[in-house]
Amino acid sequence: MCRWLAYWGTPLLLDTILYKPAHSLIDQSLHSKLGVETTNGDGFGIGWYSQESIDTPALFRDVGPAWNNRNLREIADHVRSPLFFAHIRATTGTAVQQTNCHPFRHGRWMWMHNGVITDFHLMRRELSLLVDPGLYSDIEGTTDSEVMFYLALTLGLDQDPPGAVSRMVGVVERSGRNHGVEFPLQMTIAVTDGERVWAFRYSSQGASRSLFYSTRVDALRKLHPDAAFLQEVSDETRLIVSEPLGDLPGAWNEVPESSYGVVEAGADALYPFVPEPA
Repeated sequence: MCRWLAYWGTPLLLDTILYKPAHSLIDQSLHSKLGVETTNGDGFGIGWYSQESIDTPALFRDVGPAWNNRNLREIADHVRSPLFFAHIRATTGTAVQQTNCHPFRHGRWMWMHNGVITDFHLMRRELSLLVDPGLYSDIEGTTDSEVMFYLALTLGLDQDPPGAVSRMVGVVERSGRNHGVEFPLQMTIAVTDGERVWAFRYSSQGASRSLFYSTRVDALRKLHPDAAFLQEVSDETRLIVSEPLGDLPGAWNEVPESSYGVVEAGADALYPFVPEPA
Protein backbone atom coordinates (compact mmCIF):
# COMPACT_ATOMS: atom_id res chain seq x y z
CA MET A 1 0.00 0.00 0.00
CA CYS A 2 1.10 3.64 0.41
CA ARG A 3 1.40 6.56 2.84
CA TRP A 4 0.19 10.10 2.25
CA LEU A 5 -0.45 13.47 3.84
CA ALA A 6 -2.57 16.51 3.03
CA TYR A 7 -1.80 19.97 4.46
CA TRP A 8 -4.20 22.94 4.58
CA GLY A 9 -3.51 26.21 6.39
CA THR A 10 -0.85 28.85 6.90
CA PRO A 11 1.59 28.87 3.95
CA LEU A 12 4.66 26.85 4.91
CA LEU A 13 7.82 25.55 3.29
CA LEU A 14 7.18 21.96 2.30
CA ASP A 15 10.29 20.99 4.27
CA THR A 16 8.48 21.92 7.51
CA ILE A 17 6.06 19.03 7.07
CA LEU A 18 7.87 16.59 4.77
CA TYR A 19 11.22 16.35 6.56
CA LYS A 20 11.32 18.03 9.95
CA PRO A 21 8.81 16.10 12.10
CA ALA A 22 9.87 12.99 13.94
CA HIS A 23 8.53 10.09 11.87
CA SER A 24 8.00 12.42 8.92
CA LEU A 25 6.58 11.15 5.64
CA ILE A 26 10.15 10.76 4.38
CA ASP A 27 10.95 8.62 7.42
CA GLN A 28 7.78 6.61 6.75
CA SER A 29 9.04 5.82 3.26
CA LEU A 30 11.63 3.64 5.02
CA HIS A 31 10.04 2.87 8.37
CA SER A 32 6.24 2.86 8.16
CA LYS A 33 4.63 1.67 11.38
CA LEU A 34 1.00 1.26 10.35
CA GLY A 35 1.21 0.42 6.66
CA VAL A 36 0.94 -3.00 5.05
CA GLU A 37 4.60 -2.62 3.99
CA THR A 38 7.35 -1.12 6.10
CA THR A 39 9.06 0.35 3.05
CA ASN A 40 7.32 2.57 0.48
CA GLY A 41 9.92 2.98 -2.24
CA ASP A 42 8.03 2.59 -5.54
CA GLY A 43 7.89 6.27 -6.35
CA PHE A 44 6.57 9.44 -4.75
CA GLY A 45 4.85 12.66 -5.61
CA ILE A 46 4.02 16.09 -4.27
CA GLY A 47 1.40 18.50 -5.54
CA TRP A 48 0.91 22.06 -4.36
CA TYR A 49 -0.99 25.29 -5.01
CA SER A 50 0.76 28.63 -5.10
CA GLN A 51 -0.52 31.56 -3.06
CA GLU A 52 -1.11 33.49 -6.30
CA SER A 53 -3.35 30.99 -8.08
CA ILE A 54 -5.41 27.88 -7.35
CA ASP A 55 -6.30 27.27 -10.98
CA THR A 56 -3.73 24.53 -11.56
CA PRO A 57 -1.62 22.78 -8.93
CA ALA A 58 2.04 22.01 -9.63
CA LEU A 59 3.21 18.39 -9.57
CA PHE A 60 6.58 16.77 -8.99
CA ARG A 61 6.65 12.98 -9.26
CA ASP A 62 9.42 10.43 -9.64
CA VAL A 63 9.79 6.66 -9.70
CA GLY A 64 12.63 6.43 -7.19
CA PRO A 65 12.30 6.34 -3.40
CA ALA A 66 11.60 9.61 -1.62
CA TRP A 67 14.28 9.15 1.01
CA ASN A 68 17.23 9.85 -1.27
CA ASN A 69 15.82 12.16 -3.93
CA ARG A 70 17.95 15.32 -4.06
CA ASN A 71 15.47 17.22 -6.22
CA LEU A 72 12.68 16.65 -3.70
CA ARG A 73 14.98 17.89 -0.94
CA GLU A 74 15.77 20.99 -3.01
CA ILE A 75 12.12 21.75 -3.80
CA ALA A 76 11.03 21.23 -0.19
CA ASP A 77 13.51 23.86 0.99
CA HIS A 78 12.21 26.52 -1.43
CA VAL A 79 8.50 25.97 -2.13
CA ARG A 80 5.96 27.55 0.21
CA SER A 81 2.28 26.60 -0.07
CA PRO A 82 -0.99 26.86 1.87
CA LEU A 83 -2.26 23.54 0.48
CA PHE A 84 -0.22 20.58 -0.62
CA PHE A 85 -0.41 16.80 -1.02
CA ALA A 86 2.46 14.32 -0.63
CA HIS A 87 2.40 10.60 -1.38
CA ILE A 88 4.88 7.73 -1.13
CA ARG A 89 4.01 4.63 -3.14
CA ALA A 90 4.19 0.90 -2.56
CA THR A 91 2.74 -0.67 -5.68
CA THR A 92 -0.03 -3.25 -5.49
CA GLY A 93 0.98 -4.72 -8.83
CA THR A 94 0.96 -1.99 -11.47
CA ALA A 95 4.20 -0.76 -13.00
CA VAL A 96 6.67 1.52 -11.27
CA GLN A 97 6.49 4.46 -13.65
CA GLN A 98 6.07 8.21 -13.29
CA THR A 99 2.50 8.27 -14.61
CA ASN A 100 1.49 5.84 -11.86
CA CYS A 101 2.78 8.08 -9.06
CA HIS A 102 0.30 10.11 -7.03
CA PRO A 103 -1.09 12.75 -6.73
CA PHE A 104 -3.11 12.75 -9.93
CA ARG A 105 -4.28 16.05 -11.40
CA HIS A 106 -7.08 17.19 -13.66
CA GLY A 107 -7.67 20.92 -14.03
CA ARG A 108 -7.79 22.39 -10.55
CA TRP A 109 -8.36 18.98 -8.91
CA MET A 110 -5.82 16.74 -7.16
CA TRP A 111 -6.39 13.18 -5.95
CA MET A 112 -4.37 10.58 -4.08
CA HIS A 113 -5.23 7.14 -2.74
CA ASN A 114 -3.96 4.45 -0.39
CA GLY A 115 -5.52 1.05 -0.91
CA VAL A 116 -6.54 -1.22 -3.74
CA ILE A 117 -9.33 -2.41 -5.98
CA THR A 118 -9.02 -6.13 -5.36
CA ASP A 119 -8.52 -8.10 -8.59
CA PHE A 120 -8.47 -4.86 -10.56
CA HIS A 121 -7.35 -6.77 -13.64
CA LEU A 122 -10.80 -8.41 -13.78
CA MET A 123 -12.61 -5.06 -13.74
CA ARG A 124 -10.20 -2.71 -15.44
CA ARG A 125 -11.82 -2.73 -18.87
CA GLU A 126 -15.35 -2.44 -17.53
CA LEU A 127 -14.52 0.43 -15.16
CA SER A 128 -12.44 2.26 -17.75
CA LEU A 129 -15.29 2.17 -20.26
CA LEU A 130 -17.51 3.92 -17.70
CA VAL A 131 -15.24 6.98 -17.74
CA ASP A 132 -16.64 9.91 -19.74
CA PRO A 133 -15.17 9.70 -23.27
CA GLY A 134 -14.16 13.34 -22.99
CA LEU A 135 -11.99 12.47 -19.97
CA TYR A 136 -10.73 9.04 -20.97
CA SER A 137 -7.80 10.27 -23.08
CA ASP A 138 -6.43 12.16 -20.05
CA ILE A 139 -5.74 8.91 -18.17
CA GLU A 140 -1.96 8.50 -18.42
CA GLY A 141 -1.12 5.54 -16.18
CA THR A 142 -2.31 2.03 -15.39
CA THR A 143 -3.37 2.21 -11.73
CA ASP A 144 -6.71 1.49 -10.13
CA SER A 145 -6.28 4.80 -8.24
CA GLU A 146 -6.30 6.89 -11.42
CA VAL A 147 -9.33 5.08 -12.80
CA MET A 148 -11.13 5.79 -9.50
CA PHE A 149 -10.28 9.49 -9.92
CA TYR A 150 -11.64 9.66 -13.46
CA LEU A 151 -14.76 7.75 -12.49
CA ALA A 152 -15.35 10.31 -9.73
CA LEU A 153 -14.84 13.13 -12.25
CA THR A 154 -17.32 11.42 -14.57
CA LEU A 155 -19.84 11.06 -11.73
CA GLY A 156 -19.89 14.72 -10.69
CA LEU A 157 -16.77 15.54 -8.68
CA ASP A 158 -16.97 19.18 -9.84
CA GLN A 159 -20.45 19.64 -8.40
CA ASP A 160 -20.59 17.26 -5.43
CA PRO A 161 -17.31 15.66 -4.29
CA PRO A 162 -18.74 13.43 -1.52
CA GLY A 163 -21.58 12.31 -3.77
CA ALA A 164 -19.22 11.60 -6.68
CA VAL A 165 -16.92 9.50 -4.48
CA SER A 166 -19.94 7.66 -3.07
CA ARG A 167 -21.18 6.88 -6.57
CA MET A 168 -17.69 5.82 -7.68
CA VAL A 169 -17.44 3.37 -4.77
CA GLY A 170 -20.87 1.98 -5.63
CA VAL A 171 -19.79 1.36 -9.21
CA VAL A 172 -16.54 -0.35 -8.16
CA GLU A 173 -18.28 -2.57 -5.62
CA ARG A 174 -20.95 -3.61 -8.10
CA SER A 175 -18.33 -4.49 -10.70
CA GLY A 176 -16.26 -6.42 -8.17
CA ARG A 177 -19.13 -8.47 -6.87
CA ASN A 178 -20.25 -9.22 -10.43
CA HIS A 179 -16.79 -10.74 -10.86
CA GLY A 180 -17.02 -12.76 -7.63
CA VAL A 181 -14.84 -10.46 -5.51
CA GLU A 182 -16.17 -10.48 -1.95
CA PHE A 183 -14.48 -7.29 -0.74
CA PRO A 184 -13.71 -5.21 -3.85
CA LEU A 185 -12.38 -1.98 -2.38
CA GLN A 186 -9.95 -0.68 0.22
CA MET A 187 -9.35 3.08 0.31
CA THR A 188 -8.26 6.19 2.04
CA ILE A 189 -8.57 9.08 -0.40
CA ALA A 190 -7.70 12.78 -0.34
CA VAL A 191 -9.14 15.10 -2.98
CA THR A 192 -8.98 18.88 -3.29
CA ASP A 193 -10.11 21.70 -5.58
CA GLY A 194 -7.47 24.07 -4.21
CA GLU A 195 -9.81 25.59 -1.63
CA ARG A 196 -11.06 22.63 0.41
CA VAL A 197 -9.80 19.13 1.16
CA TRP A 198 -12.04 16.08 1.42
CA ALA A 199 -10.64 12.91 3.02
CA PHE A 200 -12.37 9.51 2.92
CA ARG A 201 -11.81 6.29 4.87
CA TYR A 202 -13.72 3.24 3.67
CA SER A 203 -13.36 -0.42 2.77
CA SER A 204 -15.85 -3.04 1.59
CA GLN A 205 -14.76 -5.25 4.48
CA GLY A 206 -15.16 -2.54 7.13
CA ALA A 207 -11.49 -2.78 8.12
CA SER A 208 -9.93 0.25 6.44
CA ARG A 209 -6.33 1.41 6.29
CA SER A 210 -5.27 3.93 8.93
CA LEU A 211 -6.07 7.64 8.66
CA PHE A 212 -5.70 10.49 11.15
CA TYR A 213 -6.45 14.20 11.38
CA SER A 214 -4.71 16.80 13.52
CA THR A 215 -6.27 18.42 16.57
CA ARG A 216 -7.19 22.11 16.29
CA VAL A 217 -4.11 24.27 16.75
CA ASP A 218 -5.66 26.45 19.46
CA ALA A 219 -6.28 23.36 21.58
CA LEU A 220 -2.76 22.07 20.96
CA ARG A 221 -1.22 25.39 22.04
CA LYS A 222 -2.87 24.96 25.45
CA LEU A 223 -1.46 21.45 25.74
CA HIS A 224 2.00 22.35 24.42
CA PRO A 225 2.70 26.08 24.97
CA ASP A 226 6.44 25.58 24.27
CA ALA A 227 5.99 23.98 20.83
CA ALA A 228 7.40 26.65 18.49
CA PHE A 229 5.72 25.28 15.36
CA LEU A 230 2.27 25.84 16.86
CA GLN A 231 3.00 29.56 17.27
CA GLU A 232 3.66 29.95 13.54
CA VAL A 233 0.40 28.60 12.11
CA SER A 234 -3.24 29.66 12.22
CA ASP A 235 -5.88 28.04 14.42
CA GLU A 236 -7.46 26.49 11.33
CA THR A 237 -4.31 24.76 10.04
CA ARG A 238 -4.90 21.02 9.57
CA LEU A 239 -3.03 17.91 8.56
CA ILE A 240 -4.56 14.63 7.42
CA VAL A 241 -2.12 11.71 7.40
CA SER A 242 -1.95 7.97 6.88
CA GLU A 243 -0.03 7.71 10.11
CA PRO A 244 0.94 10.29 12.74
CA LEU A 245 3.98 12.49 12.28
CA GLY A 246 5.94 12.58 15.53
CA ASP A 247 4.65 11.77 18.99
CA LEU A 248 3.16 15.02 20.31
CA PRO A 249 0.51 13.88 22.84
CA GLY A 250 -3.02 14.85 21.86
CA ALA A 251 -2.06 15.88 18.34
CA TRP A 252 -3.77 13.12 16.35
CA ASN A 253 -7.26 11.71 16.07
CA GLU A 254 -8.28 8.63 14.11
CA VAL A 255 -10.74 9.20 11.30
CA PRO A 256 -13.69 6.89 12.09
CA GLU A 257 -14.36 3.87 9.93
CA SER A 258 -16.64 4.57 6.95
CA SER A 259 -16.51 8.35 7.22
CA TYR A 260 -15.20 11.43 5.46
CA GLY A 261 -14.09 14.86 6.56
CA VAL A 262 -13.99 18.32 5.00
CA VAL A 263 -11.25 20.84 5.76
CA GLU A 264 -12.08 24.41 4.74
CA ALA A 265 -12.25 27.97 6.03
CA GLY A 266 -14.48 27.98 9.11
CA ALA A 267 -15.51 24.87 10.99
CA ASP A 268 -14.31 21.50 9.70
CA ALA A 269 -16.69 18.56 9.81
CA LEU A 270 -16.87 14.75 9.83
CA TYR A 271 -19.70 12.80 8.22
CA PRO A 272 -20.63 9.13 7.72
CA PHE A 273 -19.62 7.73 4.34
CA VAL A 274 -22.07 5.39 2.64
CA PRO A 275 -21.54 4.14 -0.93
CA GLU A 276 -24.36 4.92 -3.33
CA PRO A 277 -25.57 1.67 -4.93
CA ALA A 278 -24.82 1.63 -8.64
